[in-house]
Amino acid sequence: MSATNQLRADHDQVRRLEKIVAKCADEIYRGTEIPFSDLEKITVVISEFVDTIHHSREEDLYFPCVASYDNLKEEIRKFMIEHEFGRNIARKISEYLKKWKSGQDAREPVARYLRTYSIFLFDHLNKENKFFDDAEANVLSKEEETEMYEQYRSVIAIVKKVEQMITEIDWLETRPWYTK
Repeated sequence: MSATNQLRADHDQVRRLEKIVAKCADEIYRGTEIPFSDLEKITVVISEFVDTIHHSREEDLYFPCVASYDNLKEEIRKFMIEHEFGRNIARKISEYLKKWKSGQDAREPVARYLRTYSIFLFDHLNKENKFFDDAEANVLSKEEETEMYEQYRSVIAIVKKVEQMITEIDWLETRPWYTK
């Protein structure tokens, strides 16, 4: 496997999460009772998988390697801005979820920010996948791809955390509000 293919595999899992988030928002708008534990699990997957693991792989290793060739720097700058935008949306989801749990009626802002996050993910993943195609075809060597991939896989705790997050996504896909 290559670094680019690992990031694409991450995107496959994030795409599953995007569908869960969109369905959750729709169901909240319909008045469906979504357990707080499910909503909290979604926020954990966003924080721990999308941001802490996946975006870190891109920001700390992949983007700097691609940028070192003076290629695609403008696209990278835009992705970094989009990552921060996604973090801001995720913070709003958590903020309004806490208010809702404390008894305030925050269903609508939770649903709104979930919907916004799903739209963000859909758009962002599509752009990054095109970027990966370009970087893979025109910038990165096979040796660089292999070296970055090995670095991704070198921290066993992260590999295990990814497996755990995929299990959480699997579980969320079985929830009654998602399967209806």
